[in-house]
Amino acid sequence: MSSEFKLAFQKTIPIMAGFAFLGMTYGLYMNQLGFNFLFPTLMAMTIFGGSVEFVVGNALLKCFNPWGVLLLTAIINSRHLFYGISMLERYKNTGWRKIYLIFGMVDESFSINYATKIPETIDKKHFYFYVTFLNHFYWVMGAMIGGLLGSLITFQIKGIDFVMVALFIVLFMDQFVNEEKHFNSVTGIVLALGSLFIFGPEYFLPISMLLMVGVLYIRYRKEEGQ
Repeated sequence: MSSEFKLAFQKTIPIMAGFAFLGMTYGLYMNQLGFNFLFPTLMAMTIFGGSVEFVVGNALLKCFNPWGVLLLTAIINSRHLFYGISMLERYKNTGWRKIYLIFGMVDESFSINYATKIPETIDKKHFYFYVTFLNHFYWVMGAMIGGLLGSLITFQIKGIDFVMVALFIVLFMDQFVNEEKHFNSVTGIVLALGSLFIFGPEYFLPISMLLMVGVLYIRYRKEEGQ
């Protein structure tokens, strides 16, 4: 076992614990929606987007709306754009690994690869790859196990459909607590509720998201001008 893999495994142990629980929850959630274990497993392998996978699972039960899902996915994962910019120099000479590193740059992999002080004896490109691979592996295994366990459960688990709602509430609360100013969060709440009231539950989501992007862009341009 290489020193790069050992260090990567050591750094990702806390992620393994978290992804095992969340991945299994996702697998159970998909099973309760009516999908067998192959769906969460393949989606975990190919999407690897955490909260986005919950959204896609729910979207599969509704009318075909690829543009709505695409827009929602882009907004949920828009922060990854800044992750990529931050990692340009670190991923510069990673060779064939670069495509996979870009694909697997979730919050946890970015945090570890960006913040870890890598010893000079460790090959950085191998360390980055192993961190990304291990986190991906944890998530896929968690989703698969959750899907398999769900197939063994013969009764309906009440409240499992609330998992996605609870996940977004927790993410929002974490963001709200850690941000210095609450303009973005308050704007999101006001525009979402306003759009829901005016346009109804069927159309409020894409409309409110477009409004949020517009308001935040105007605010950004205004601050840049100052």
